[in-house]
Amino acid sequence: MVKKYCFLVSPEESGKRLDIFLMEKNPAYSRSRLQALIAEGMISLKGKRVKSNYKVKEGDQIYMEVPPPREVTVEPENIPLPILYQDQDIVVVNKPAGMVVHPAAGHYRGTLVNALLYHCRDLSGVGGELRPGIVHRLDKDTSGILVAAKNDSAHHSLAHQLKKRSMKREYQALVHGRIKEDRAMVDAPIGRHHKDRKKMAVTKGRIREAVTHFEVLERFERYTYLRLKLETGRTHQIRVHMAYIGYPLLGDGQYGTSKNEFNLTGQALHAGTLGFNHPQSGNYMEFFAPLPEHFRRILSALRQGKITKSPGKE
Repeated sequence: MVKKYCFLVSPEESGKRLDIFLMEKNPAYSRSRLQALIAEGMISLKGKRVKSNYKVKEGDQIYMEVPPPREVTVEPENIPLPILYQDQDIVVVNKPAGMVVHPAAGHYRGTLVNALLYHCRDLSGVGGELRPGIVHRLDKDTSGILVAAKNDSAHHSLAHQLKKRSMKREYQALVHGRIKEDRAMVDAPIGRHHKDRKKMAVTKGRIREAVTHFEVLERFERYTYLRLKLETGRTHQIRVHMAYIGYPLLGDGQYGTSKNEFNLTGQALHAGTLGFNHPQSGNYMEFFAPLPEHFRRILSALRQGKITKSPGKE
């Protein structure tokens, strides 16, 4: 069934881009999803198609139609998947490093979505045919906790919490170099790299606010072990921010160097903590996932070198 909306532009909203106006009106839909609907002619003003960069005016009546998600064509696969929790609304998983979250060009099998479709037959269709139930994502080589929605209501609630920054998301990472500060914040907007469209960067172009907090857990001779907390959730945010301040993640060939003494493939980054309010009960839930074995082995090797220094002992 097609969902239909009508939004009236208030004086305070006049002058905003159409896609931003709609995203604020209905946070369940991402900006990219809304831009796709605009391009498909599903959003209109006075019966005419409009562009994403149209500046809305006071009194405009914006009509939006959202077609039902197309039948999911991704095949379920019996892939082992550590499920930390599930009920009729959500499923929380501990994604292994090396697993792509959702299918895309070159990765139509072996993804987290393929595994979820096998283990949970009641995922939400929100997000499009290739991303059923997916609210947020982790990079292929980042391990750790993800939550997926099993119905539209849960999906909307989780997406709203993500947008309002009320989700708790903490990571552990190993970076090149010895960071002197015990804790600090990186507040640097992120946008698409002006030359390499596959990369993100701290840039003055089309940017979005990005804030990362970090705390030193251990220092080694040439590396630092960190806990990081996201205030925003931009693509590759931790990887971009740490490279920007001169401490790229171990193993991150895209923003630093893939050469390392541990033969690590992919960045040493783990999403260890995720907290949110349950979409139905409203109760706060918090989940923890231990470091993966390869990450623990690297830490063990560094500790055996007896070159660790505790925070504040620099």
